[in-house]
Amino acid sequence: MDERTQVADIDRSVYDIRNDSSRDYKLEAGLTAELVKKISNEKNDPEWMREFRLRSLEIYNSLDVPDWGPALDGLDMENIVTYVRPNTKMSAKWEEVPEDIKNTFERLGIPKAERESLAGVGAQYDSELVYHNVRKEVADLGVVYTDLESAMHGEYAQMIHTHFMQLVPPADHKFAALHGAVWSGGSFVYVPKGVKVEIPLQSYFRLNAPGAGQFEHTLIIVDEGAYLHFIEGCSAPKYNVANLHAGCVELFCGRGATIRYSTIENWSKNMYNLNTKRALVAEGGKVEWVSGSFGSHVSYLYPMTILQGKGSKMEFTGITFAGKGQNLDTGAKVLHAAPDTSSLINTKSISKDGGISTFRSAVEVKKQAEGAKSSVSCESLMLDDISRSDTIPAIDVRTCHADVGHEAQIGKISSEAVFYLMSRGLSEADARATIVSGFADNVSKELPLEYAVEMNNLIRLEMKGSIG
Repeated sequence: MDERTQVADIDRSVYDIRNDSSRDYKLEAGLTAELVKKISNEKNDPEWMREFRLRSLEIYNSLDVPDWGPALDGLDMENIVTYVRPNTKMSAKWEEVPEDIKNTFERLGIPKAERESLAGVGAQYDSELVYHNVRKEVADLGVVYTDLESAMHGEYAQMIHTHFMQLVPPADHKFAALHGAVWSGGSFVYVPKGVKVEIPLQSYFRLNAPGAGQFEHTLIIVDEGAYLHFIEGCSAPKYNVANLHAGCVELFCGRGATIRYSTIENWSKNMYNLNTKRALVAEGGKVEWVSGSFGSHVSYLYPMTILQGKGSKMEFTGITFAGKGQNLDTGAKVLHAAPDTSSLINTKSISKDGGISTFRSAVEVKKQAEGAKSSVSCESLMLDDISRSDTIPAIDVRTCHADVGHEAQIGKISSEAVFYLMSRGLSEADARATIVSGFADNVSKELPLEYAVEMNNLIRLEMKGSIG
């Protein structure tokens, strides 16, 4: 079989499935108070949420677009549809999901993953969840995994009111305010004290409509001594108009609890990915982030962890792959606000065909955080002479009793290594892909099996498109 030699030849058919959205309910494009009120009515918001949305819109209109990262010139909110409701309702039974939507998720492997290895699954299509289910044995432990909008009207309504956008307030930045105004969909998870959810929960977000935005909100609260692994996946078909993703994730990790949050973002290359993720960790708790960023035209993504309790910990492992026409600005932030806290940030970035990969980290150690330890390591691999990789670390330490380190490495694929592998029978494309896969190996080891396979397949497809 001939090796594919052009990016245009890469088979992304599994991700580029497009369904007819003409029968779906859509708001008109743009962003006004009237449109926000329409979303609120669609959602049957409680009064406090309706007011929150309108206040967020006011904040949005008062803030400037960021001018320190990749250009957002191609993103015009006047052309973005902020709400698209598929022609179906959410169901807990897979057979009740409409056939075209079901086929899309089947091809993405979601139901199979649920049957084989997951404790529960939520599937969002455009602005709404179309499927949500959790295993009975997990629910019997008192674990709550449901759509956020239903939860706002149930037993946990006050908990949501107390926690919603407390870690990411609308005034944080312009696109946090946008999210607060037009958010839709997402999941609510609550794990009671001492409960260990041994198998993961998963949400998958699929954006189908051209020129639309997706603004899901994920709120996870893990109580004292509990454990949760939450997996998130994202994808979209490619269109010749801009799409927008401005979701939000808030993680509340209780005393002695552990949250592991794994995600692979494989958006199409017309996507502006302006996602915000943040965690608050109590005494002795631990949050583990595992992140893969492979898609989108432009990304701003820096998961942040606030180590609020003594002895709390954070680990971040991430990989970014920037190809032709991509400018991916990613990294991680951590705030040490208590004694004996520790953080580890370990990232890899790959750029090719003129892609731009920028790593930003921010480590802040407060005066009261004596005994804090932080280590930041970022490695960048450029596959040609026209790509770019930058490292922008920020470190602010306010105590003499802390151990903070940072190291960065930027390099290219060794021609000697390629020659050696070719001498062992590999083609040049396979040799380069093998080297890149090895470079990313520490990240793939941290991912759930099916996501590690997906990541390596994406790298191999992209590598085959970089030769010739």
